[in-house]
Amino acid sequence: MRIGILQCGQSPAQLKDELGDYPDMFVRLLAGRGFDFRTWHVEAMEFPEAVDAADGWLLTGSRHGAYEDHAFIAPLEDFIRRAYRAGVPLVGICFGHQIIAQALGGTVAKHPDGWAVGAQDYDFGGQPVRLNAWHQDQVVALPPDAEVVGRNGFCENAALVYGDRAFSVQAHPEFDDAFIRGLIEHRGKGLVPQELQDRALARMGEAKDAGLLADRIESFFRQPRDTARGAA
Repeated sequence: MRIGILQCGQSPAQLKDELGDYPDMFVRLLAGRGFDFRTWHVEAMEFPEAVDAADGWLLTGSRHGAYEDHAFIAPLEDFIRRAYRAGVPLVGICFGHQIIAQALGGTVAKHPDGWAVGAQDYDFGGQPVRLNAWHQDQVVALPPDAEVVGRNGFCENAALVYGDRAFSVQAHPEFDDAFIRGLIEHRGKGLVPQELQDRALARMGEAKDAGLLADRIESFFRQPRDTARGAA
């Protein structure tokens, strides 16, 4: 099964050599599951030729806001809508979570209470899930087809499912503690309040449920689907 990674942002230059770029992290997260990967750097306006160029699409995080005026936002939203109509499964992480929601009629905004950084505890339908996070923006109004399947007190719409067509998560299962530490060092200073940085550093080493999310992503991509879909 070919998974097309739509790269919406980039790892800080200071971290790429040691920890990799965003597509590298997803390849590691989903390693050993029989997937074949190809990356399109949509942030740099590199888009797939068609929505069926892959069997499923994975949208990465980004330092950009989904509501900001960047050249790649409108064509990415159009691609999402065409893939959704065609029934090609979409998975979104952080910015990917937000841009899928926005493209399908939801609203994304900065949270008035600020940032979520480092280990966060979520309720996935009664199942406790701990993941690293790095975000200030959130999905604040749901698209018509979205169902909330994960939340916590800070992020009410932390994971969404759209039938068998899309699954998205606000947190970062692909970010390990070393990468969060690097983000604090190279992106957080002067941006994220020191109290939140200190709290994130204090929780490093706690077990995360990245493997559980990898299982859910794999299951979502592989679930049987009706092949009679709308035109792309």
